[in-house]
Amino acid sequence: MNSLLLHCRPGFEGEVCAEISDLAARLEVAGYARSKPNLAYAEFVCTEPGGAERLMRKLRFSRLIFIRQWARGSFLALPETDRISVLLEALADYPQAGSLWLEVFDTNEGKELSGFCKKFEAPLRKALSKAGKLVEDRLKPRLLLTFKSGREVFLGLAEADNSAFWPMGIPRLKFPREAPSRSTLKLEEAWHHFIPRDEWDTRLAPAMTAVDLGAAPGGWTWQLVNRHIRVTAVDNGPMAESLMDSGLVEHQRADGFTFKPRKPVNWMVCDIVEKPARTAAMIETWLGEGWCQEAVVNLKLPMKQRFAEVQRLLERIEDGLKARGLKVSIGCKQLYHDREEVTCHLRRL
Repeated sequence: MNSLLLHCRPGFEGEVCAEISDLAARLEVAGYARSKPNLAYAEFVCTEPGGAERLMRKLRFSRLIFIRQWARGSFLALPETDRISVLLEALADYPQAGSLWLEVFDTNEGKELSGFCKKFEAPLRKALSKAGKLVEDRLKPRLLLTFKSGREVFLGLAEADNSAFWPMGIPRLKFPREAPSRSTLKLEEAWHHFIPRDEWDTRLAPAMTAVDLGAAPGGWTWQLVNRHIRVTAVDNGPMAESLMDSGLVEHQRADGFTFKPRKPVNWMVCDIVEKPARTAAMIETWLGEGWCQEAVVNLKLPMKQRFAEVQRLLERIEDGLKARGLKVSIGCKQLYHDREEVTCHLRRL
């Protein structure tokens, strides 16, 4: 049980390898990362006993950027029949689990396995409970069985409070029919990831103010209006009429990178397609000048060296704000609804 299984967006396996290798080196955990393109996962094989558990104990999952879900364990070959007996035998040395998730990878092959997992979960859960390997207890580790096929599975463990909120790190968010674009789900997922649910009513409260840079047609503005937040929508393009009819939106036809609010706002959000360095500079200005209290901004990524570029830009933002004498929390994640981009959240403290 000395490997880390790391889920990711297909095509970002290299970024996961770079990220976990960098973190392991900082923590002096020996090992190596390996992956193949477009399989939606990577592995980090620890070469010293207890390395995988030590990494998971030292790292906060919420601070990882390209990793959607993780577990420590190993792959197991399965027979065509009587898989449960083989699983019970392999899990004999595993600790008692407090919950069970059956997962697949975010690929077409993974989607085809979802039906199998749904049918297999009930009898497996019953067998694990009967064997004393599964109870309901959030303080115990979660058992994560990730099926690569019907004949191969990763037997993994992760702490429920230090792993993904949702199986495979994929949120089940429903697209609101009233929203003018599917990009609306990016902002909703960002709130779920970066803001504790019990703080939404105070940090996303009615009568707050926000600026949406590059707003048209209004996917992100819709989320703000849905929480009765007043929005200045900045874009030279047209906004959805339904949003303008809400009475909560002021449309400013201007360039998002040159716009300056008349007075500070609670929130700034931005999903403009632009070079990430320019967007990072804009983030530093908005937080540094006190134009907003919190921000959610997407950084569009280059084709190569994506982890290195994200790391460089985050350090640049952090150093710039520190130089101004400001204390700001900074988070960054490639969300499920992100594509060739990552989402940053910043909050003045």
